[in-house]
Amino acid sequence: MSLRLGDIAPNFQAQTTAGDIDFYEYLGTGWGILFSHPADYTPVCTTELGRTAALSTEFAKRNTKVLAVSVDPLDKHKGWVNDINETQHVDVQFPIIADENRVVAGLYDMIHPNASETFTVRSLFIIGPDKKVKLMITYPASTGRNFNEVLRVLDSLQLTANYSVATPADWKHGEDVIVVPAVSTEAAIEKFPKGVTIVKPYLRYTPQPDLED
Repeated sequence: MSLRLGDIAPNFQAQTTAGDIDFYEYLGTGWGILFSHPADYTPVCTTELGRTAALSTEFAKRNTKVLAVSVDPLDKHKGWVNDINETQHVDVQFPIIADENRVVAGLYDMIHPNASETFTVRSLFIIGPDKKVKLMITYPASTGRNFNEVLRVLDSLQLTANYSVATPADWKHGEDVIVVPAVSTEAAIEKFPKGVTIVKPYLRYTPQPDLED
């Protein structure tokens, strides 16, 4: 059965380029990103894993651990990591799962038969500290992910988790956010001392609450 937003992310144990892991133990109490790749030594995936490694500081700032998965074996992964480091000028430190038996691919519905009978689609899951699925994005094999969007959504999800706000279309870190409808205007004015701009009773903006003045 397919996973849906709000479902508990399935736990699993796996061999990875960083040793054997238990997924929940690896994530600990922080956030997690699990993303799949159709196969090793593919050009788009090489750039994606390189970009992920280059953004390691950004993920760490957000208390987020990343984990990649491919259905190829561990020895192939290790050779591919060397290529990624060489061509993308990075140092891949995060684990890449060797999912030869497609256990993780099955748990997270990463194989779509109409796209490929054997390879995983390019899926990405953001998982919260409560181990629930907060976001799912699926790309075709030919299109590399937009990691600026991944960071943007992660920022939005963490704001939503910590404050009673949502983010508008095309929102970027530092811009005003929306007060959720569940908070009355009177409560919002008290809750958000930086001010509340009322456009409509249901559309109210406030400066991003976790930024210092």
